Amino acid sequence: MNHRSTIPALTVEGLSVLHGERALVRDISFAIPAGGVLTLLGESGSGKSLLAQAIMGNLPAPLRCEGRVVIGGETTNAAAQSSRHALWGRRLALLPQEPWLALDPTMRVREQVAETHALVRRSPWRGARDLAARALASLGLQDAAHKYPFMLSGGMAQRVAFLATHAAGAPLMIIDEPTKGLDLERRGEVLELLRAAQAEGMSLLCITHDIWLARALGGQLAVMLEGALIEQGEAAQLLAAPQQDYTRRLLAADPGSWPAWRASILAPGSGAIVQVEGLTKSFGRQRLFGDVDARIAAGEIVAVSGPSGSGKTTFGNIVLGVARPDRGRVQRAQGLAPTAFQKIQQDPGAAFAPRIRLRQSLRDLVQLHGLDWAELEALLARMRLAPALLDRLPHQVSGGELQRIALARVLLMQPALIFADEPTSRLDPVTQQDVFALLLEHVQRRRCALLLVTHDADIVRSVASRRIALGSSAPAD
Repeated sequence: MNHRSTIPALTVEGLSVLHGERALVRDISFAIPAGGVLTLLGESGSGKSLLAQAIMGNLPAPLRCEGRVVIGGETTNAAAQSSRHALWGRRLALLPQEPWLALDPTMRVREQVAETHALVRRSPWRGARDLAARALASLGLQDAAHKYPFMLSGGMAQRVAFLATHAAGAPLMIIDEPTKGLDLERRGEVLELLRAAQAEGMSLLCITHDIWLARALGGQLAVMLEGALIEQGEAAQLLAAPQQDYTRRLLAADPGSWPAWRASILAPGSGAIVQVEGLTKSFGRQRLFGDVDARIAAGEIVAVSGPSGSGKTTFGNIVLGVARPDRGRVQRAQGLAPTAFQKIQQDPGAAFAPRIRLRQSLRDLVQLHGLDWAELEALLARMRLAPALLDRLPHQVSGGELQRIALARVLLMQPALIFADEPTSRLDPVTQQDVFALLLEHVQRRRCALLLVTHDADIVRSVASRRIALGSSAPAD
């Protein structure tokens, strides 16, 4: 039987994050009991991930923080960030929002998980490999054991990153968007892992936009808006009877409550933007999909569905012409330039040069293609993005902000077809609803085709006219 300590796993007192004299996160206080969970909801850019980095002691320059952070009874001045570095891995762990930031691109998957067991938990190397193999199998990742991270889908990378982080056995884990980009079955597996870890005594600070996960985890819930906690309490009570208008909007904007927007979209045009015949693709002996036929017309929204690792991103890349099928052909409408086919990346960080400020990246695009900067500014304003964000490097804005900037850049190109790969996975429900309204308006006005990848069945129900179903299958012939 696990006897939990009466000392809180984490106490945060008056924590603020500042840039110069401007407070980005203001006067945050909460406590998580040993073995407990606090789920943090809030819109993209509200400061949730900054709060996590401040607790870890990993804020980028020139940001600084004030207040106190108490971990397992050990008090540190929030400003003395290096004082918490010795706790990393053994007492405090962070799973970042972007799974590739938690993975070594040069190491195979099983070795990464095993390395944590071996180096942090001092397991013999052979035993560490066995533990890693069992952990991967528990999440349906046994076939990924010998792959490198770049060979994984976003959902697979997310699960591997969780296993590698959890293997350290830290009693307190901060986990940022653990179910992002996962289908319902995989979300359930992650939930069960988190519950099992809690049962063993692990405490959780869970940052998420996933209201389903917040409800399922229970415990405490806090809502963050513009850098401040506006409401907190027992999860079940707060979700049933929120007191703040913003919290009520957040819950009402969950995709399960969306109307059937597809009914308002113009009927598809007669001409196909893309027609594919007999598309087949395998990696090694594993077939992703075979003999797929599809026709995508102007003004049409088509969802690509299937479990994580079934080849949805690969299928879209083949449609765009940036990947080749093993068999089959793709026929694109005549007279369209290559730039008429655009992609919204699943990982928005991969869409921008990491060392060039966003304003310069976008100005280069506008100049190269003779576009209108004022139209870009209008798109950013529509998505509630402050112009000052463009003066930062890509890693200095939140994942949700970067995702919306990437979307604005694609819409500015006025493409004939957009391949949107989990285009709102980093957005809170309110912002997600606003962004989809903009996307659908663009489809209507520009007669653009939208090929959509999302794991959210409610979004598919609401916006897609039909879907292309892919599924993992047996080894290829």
